[in-house]
Amino acid sequence: MAKDLLDLHGKRADEVPDLVDRFLVTVSDSGLASARIMTGKGTGVVKKIVIDYLKLAGYQWKYERGNEGVLVIFLD
Repeated sequence: MAKDLLDLHGKRADEVPDLVDRFLVTVSDSGLASARIMTGKGTGVVKKIVIDYLKLAGYQWKYERGNEGVLVIFLD
């Protein structure tokens, strides 16, 4: 798995905020300009948790082109 991608498939909703937080700290410290979080499409619960987190933390993001199951987060 690429170091700029967090795959949340199969994760429970209560795990998601901590996983996203640790991932974003790690990739921010690596100097990357962007990273991706794969939420999948499913019921939308995980995606909503991730988007709420990103908004609260002030991250800019967009859907990956052609794939609404992946969010691209801009780190700079």
